[in-house]
Amino acid sequence: MCADLWSFALSTYARPGVEAACLRLQEQGADVCLLLCGAWLERRGVAHSPERVRMLQQVAHPWRVQVVEPLRQVRVQWRAMAQQDAQLATLREQVKTLELEAERTLLARLQALAQTWPINEVVGQHQWLEGLATEAANLDRDALQQLRVAATNT
Repeated sequence: MCADLWSFALSTYARPGVEAACLRLQEQGADVCLLLCGAWLERRGVAHSPERVRMLQQVAHPWRVQVVEPLRQVRVQWRAMAQQDAQLATLREQVKTLELEAERTLLARLQALAQTWPINEVVGQHQWLEGLATEAANLDRDALQQLRVAATNT
């Protein structure tokens, strides 16, 4: 098991089908960093509570809205033009790197918050993903389950 959230996220995201599941959930408004954190907390046996969910969301929301999403919007907006313009393609890759670094920073902040929560409190508790997903993403049980299974095997 990966001790730190960043390593866990990279390892889980690289598993077959997880990237596609995460992108589907993201399209439905879910914060993939929060979901990866939730999977990490489930894997560590951290007890789920509404207060802990709120605390994680309070850390994630402003960073996602003010930092990650604007970078993502620029990257996506430049996708088509970058196929025709090598210089723009290079800049787009730099934006993509910044977006990934912003997500890494968010995961570090989430880990710092959750680091003091006791581990191995519960076994087989599967409430974190559902608690951290948006209502729309909660309807995509297959994507959430794909992420959960991959995280369990990381």
